[in-house]
Amino acid sequence: MQNVPETIWTAERCVYMDDQEILAQLPPRLLSWYAGSARVLPWREEPTPYRVWVSEIMLQQTRVEAVKPYYERFLNALPTVEALAQAPEELLLKLWEGLGYYNRVRNLQKGAQVVMERYGGKVPASFEELRSLPGVGDYTAGAVASIAFGIPVPAVDGNVLRVVSRVLSRRDNILDPKVKRRVEEEIRAILPSQAGDFNQSLMELGALICLPGGAPKCLLCPLREVCRGFAQGTAPELPVKTKPKPRRREERTLFLLFSPQGRAALQKRPETGLLAGLWELPAGEGTLSRQEAEKWLFAQGLEWERLEPGPKARHIFSHVQWEMTSWVVRVRGEIPGFVWASGEQLRRDYALPSAFKAYVPLLRENGTKEGPQEETS
Repeated sequence: MQNVPETIWTAERCVYMDDQEILAQLPPRLLSWYAGSARVLPWREEPTPYRVWVSEIMLQQTRVEAVKPYYERFLNALPTVEALAQAPEELLLKLWEGLGYYNRVRNLQKGAQVVMERYGGKVPASFEELRSLPGVGDYTAGAVASIAFGIPVPAVDGNVLRVVSRVLSRRDNILDPKVKRRVEEEIRAILPSQAGDFNQSLMELGALICLPGGAPKCLLCPLREVCRGFAQGTAPELPVKTKPKPRRREERTLFLLFSPQGRAALQKRPETGLLAGLWELPAGEGTLSRQEAEKWLFAQGLEWERLEPGPKARHIFSHVQWEMTSWVVRVRGEIPGFVWASGEQLRRDYALPSAFKAYVPLLRENGTKEGPQEETS
């Protein structure tokens, strides 16, 4: 064996180690690596409970680089639990505009209100109490508890599940809740005293080195010497996930309605379901021809001077895909049933979901710079 490089020899040896022996190697190796390789991120500079909580909610299903400017803007506007609890909904949604999944910020505010009422404005230093807050699951509670309070609890997200699957060369379906619970208990058993740093090191490894999509950077990994997936060449195939159901496809026709004053029509979606309670462009179901679009306008009680085809766009949600066409309409007057907003009001006051981002430039371009208070029904 003397001619075999040490890294290969130790990697081969890990094939014969049991799971507990391999997992016990993670804390010292990852903490050493994390101390020299951790990214400088705004929420790590001052990891107070509130700041960590806000960052973890923002980072759900959203890339770190995309979150950074939103995080700083949000904290500047709402620097405390009390400020968040008391914030008007329109400000809240405007600060979140573009991040998507708006129920996250609504639940974040509900959680802040609970913290004010139940805990006097101090984020509770208990996993169970954190877990009881609206919108806070096991992962978020574990992250806040360990990072902000040093409580030895696991914080297992997709990054951690991927790392463990590869290190142990497991083919369990990581979308199975039983598999996640098993990994949580395995991580709990090896947590060092620096639980927060260890949890972050696992997540950081998954974000920077043990990448998804069959592209792990194994030669740069601090765990390669104890990784079965590396030794057996299975890492790129892992983890195993059940294939998601095909997304439902929906066709929608949007109406960009502009009044003689240059204001654009908006309306609120229902309080339940997709994009609940958010502002949207008026729309009809299906792909409407000119004749069908005229019927839709007539049914709303609108008269128009010009009707022209507008842009097409696609937006993909987790379970549904919108295929959107549009009509740009110059109406003869503003009618009740819609909010009519100027270009400046669209920029300043109304948070349109990212599903409509392809249409925002056209709305602002056609809207006046300022206008009187919008009318509602």
